[in-house]
Amino acid sequence: MQITLLHYAVPPIIGGVEVTIGAHARLLRAHGYSVQLIAGRGDAAVIIPEIDSRHPRVQAVQRELNRGNVPAEFDALVRDIQSALEHELRGSAVLIAHNVVTLHKNLALTVALHQLVAAGRAPLLAWCHDFAWDDPVYAGELHDGAPWNLLRRKWENTKYVVVSASRQRDLARLLQINAAEIAAVPPGLDAAEFFQVSATTAQWLHTPTLLDGAPLLLLPARVTRRKNIELAIDIVNALRAEGYAPQLLVMGPLGPHNPANQAYLDELKQRAEQTAQAKPNIVFLQEYGSVDDATRRDLYALADALLFPSAREGFGIPILEAGLARLPIFCADIPPFRETAGDLARYFALDEAPRAIAARLAEFFARDARYQLKQRVRAQYAWEHIFAARLKPLLDAYEKS
Repeated sequence: MQITLLHYAVPPIIGGVEVTIGAHARLLRAHGYSVQLIAGRGDAAVIIPEIDSRHPRVQAVQRELNRGNVPAEFDALVRDIQSALEHELRGSAVLIAHNVVTLHKNLALTVALHQLVAAGRAPLLAWCHDFAWDDPVYAGELHDGAPWNLLRRKWENTKYVVVSASRQRDLARLLQINAAEIAAVPPGLDAAEFFQVSATTAQWLHTPTLLDGAPLLLLPARVTRRKNIELAIDIVNALRAEGYAPQLLVMGPLGPHNPANQAYLDELKQRAEQTAQAKPNIVFLQEYGSVDDATRRDLYALADALLFPSAREGFGIPILEAGLARLPIFCADIPPFRETAGDLARYFALDEAPRAIAARLAEFFARDARYQLKQRVRAQYAWEHIFAARLKPLLDAYEKS
């Protein structure tokens, strides 16, 4: 199934609409669709220069249109754009046009597209980010009659899509249609892209049993007995009993200088397995690969808190790293940690019951707006979720027809 994406410009041109188009293209290709980008500027397979809102010919026509005049050149520009589009749209099952149907930045393109859609040449998903007729900034550039009224009139053979519920209400009012006729599909975010993570982290992000804890807890220590990792395991298991789905990432490999560390690792795994359910919540990252500097930085960016229960330390560099990464710190109450973090960490006694420590973590995450918003973003605005829940159903309707 071939999908065509259309806009004045596409990436690497910078803009919110362009970012969304780039994400849509990647998602669609990843899910097996054939994708064609048509634009006036940017890295598109098909460049039609007169689609660009900044093309000299377009700008000359738009200046007159903004004054309320339809210049003689307008019809010729419409014909040229329509001819080029008609040729390039052959074989497309659906055209997704961003902003062209409701914004006036290239009205010749809007008219050309409308004529193709009205003739049944291009089943259209009109992806509407902005509405010229609803924006006071553009009040002086819009006039009654053709072609401006196309921007506030419902088109035939067209499914309207907006980026939020508030835009859904606005467009329904503008077009005088029922809001239920308009699909709302928000933009999303991909953590790997946003943080520009290493190849190792990107791979781990797409492994279902890794990096998806809620909360995701970081323990950046080698596997050696003085790190007291068994307490962290007990805290995490108690936190799960509080209704959370935590994941503990033990970042370090075996301590290199004590042969007994292998036996300690075996003990830890057994302790973790005794309480494991369907999904493991204790992850020893050494089993998936080494944590280099770039990956360590990524994990600090992705984690929700540092959990550091060491019984003995000379200093405790992870406390500094967590501070630089603005990561909440839950750590053992030992002098080196007090020295570096002062009153800015959350401490627990080494002999404190894991359930009591977990209850304090649960209370923190229940009140922390940063954590709560992160979980909302993950649940509702991850690109893969948006594709499965919002975008694919729209495309399925065209595929079945």
